[in-house]
Amino acid sequence: MGIRPISNPTHRFTKQQLEWLEEPPPASVEIFEETAASIIQENKSPDIGFRYSVNPYRGCFHACAYCYARPTHQYIDFGAGTDFDRKIVVKVNAPALLKAHFDKRAWKGETIVFSGVTDCYQPIEAQYAITRQCLELCLKYRNPVGIITKGCLIQRDVDLLVELNRVAAVQVYVSLAFTDDEASKLVEPHAPRPSARFRVMKLLSDAGVPVGVGVAPVIPGLNDTQIPDILAKAREHGAQSAFMTLLRLPQEVREIFIERITEAFPLRHKKILSQLQRMRGGKFNNAEFGNRMVGHGQEWEVIRWLFRSAVEREGLRVSGDEDPRFESGEADPASTFRRPNAQLDMFRDS
Repeated sequence: MGIRPISNPTHRFTKQQLEWLEEPPPASVEIFEETAASIIQENKSPDIGFRYSVNPYRGCFHACAYCYARPTHQYIDFGAGTDFDRKIVVKVNAPALLKAHFDKRAWKGETIVFSGVTDCYQPIEAQYAITRQCLELCLKYRNPVGIITKGCLIQRDVDLLVELNRVAAVQVYVSLAFTDDEASKLVEPHAPRPSARFRVMKLLSDAGVPVGVGVAPVIPGLNDTQIPDILAKAREHGAQSAFMTLLRLPQEVREIFIERITEAFPLRHKKILSQLQRMRGGKFNNAEFGNRMVGHGQEWEVIRWLFRSAVEREGLRVSGDEDPRFESGEADPASTFRRPNAQLDMFRDS
């Protein structure tokens, strides 16, 4: 699919809407630098398997049709559609904020996940290196880290992740919804192809970085039959654990997703939507996961069985109850986390 024209769902916070009356100008990515007020978010949603996260960027160039984070762009008066893909906000002071947070006596060294919202290794990271700077701080303070990403740029930081895993703990999950590059391109147009993500998984595993696979999201009627292949290839490329999540569609995301799959899969989109709605108990945005009923009905039980059977066959560990819990592994945060002594660090560096 080529570059899409500018298109955003109705904005819930404003009545003003813009429409091009002539041919729209060529699409391009715009970068906005932001001085953020805080950097560590505490998650309380039942479908997120971790408590603390860091998000260096707002918006995501990967342009995945299903991304649940799209509505967050409306909080800063951008659209949830193409604005989310092309107007990327960089939190330039994220490393300074993270250091200040680590220096607070109340912080005990709990696992931090990169990222809970948008991908921390999207292309703009190559220029700004915000994620790497934050990881360097985690290494300095020996703070355990979890990472969820589609981005192949993570291979740049292999050396850092190896050392961080040695002194604290690291768990990387590579997110994959497809094994087929062509199908991925239709739904995740600017994300690295699955074949590239598998290669990165192997590189990380060979370096000694603990790697898992996130079968995310499961889109019933579209990619559920690929679950065994995803898990088999992930194991072949060094994955040790796995989780899966069922697609959920907040209001604005639903509009975008329906538009994209109707265009890409004109003969299947109605089946996909009806199956998803049934598995969500009649709702597109039911956020319950794990034993709290990630899905409903016989169709969902078949998918659960397919996942569990493949996990067992491949010898993978299930993370949580199909969702990533990002425990700190064998490392105890209280024993690994430390605040560097400025004077001692000065002598070490000399």
